[in-house]
Amino acid sequence: MLTISKSLYIKIIRGCKRGKLKYQEMLYRQFYAYGMSVSLRYSNTREEATEILNDSFLKVFNNLNKYDTKKPFRSWFRRIIINTSIDYYRRDIKKIKTNNIDDYESLTYNQNQIENLEAEDILKLLNSLPKIQKIIFNMYEIEGYKHEEIAKKFNISESTSRANLSRAKKKLRELFKKQYRYARVI
Repeated sequence: MLTISKSLYIKIIRGCKRGKLKYQEMLYRQFYAYGMSVSLRYSNTREEATEILNDSFLKVFNNLNKYDTKKPFRSWFRRIIINTSIDYYRRDIKKIKTNNIDDYESLTYNQNQIENLEAEDILKLLNSLPKIQKIIFNMYEIEGYKHEEIAKKFNISESTSRANLSRAKKKLRELFKKQYRYARVI
């Protein structure tokens, strides 16, 4: 992502607010990579991430008059992407099956091996989670939402949010152990 000056940034936002396609394209190009990185964390496929991202941009363009230019655009945009991802989850909720998780044994892994994991490896692990667990894991661990906020977004209790986070972490440990066959360290 190229850095743009504050004056150009304001010019782009103003142009978008007036519905000028040239400026919408500039904003799209400027924030596409960032938006895709967020969308990929909340989706199971690149196609779904692209759909979420494009829908998020449409929401941005339709609601830009609500954006406060004194605050960072990235934060506002990220929140729109997350909310759009939640909307996709709600739409597809009937298709989601809850996976049973076997009892977990405490494991410790070689820190150097963990640090060598690529972003794609981590995304593969996240994509193996049931969608609700993946979304809650991302919202809590990566985006910094609190269980109270997550519970309100999904209309669930805070304890259900905590339970899904716990299950997600447990499942990630199991998948990590199985997929990368790291030995148990005592």
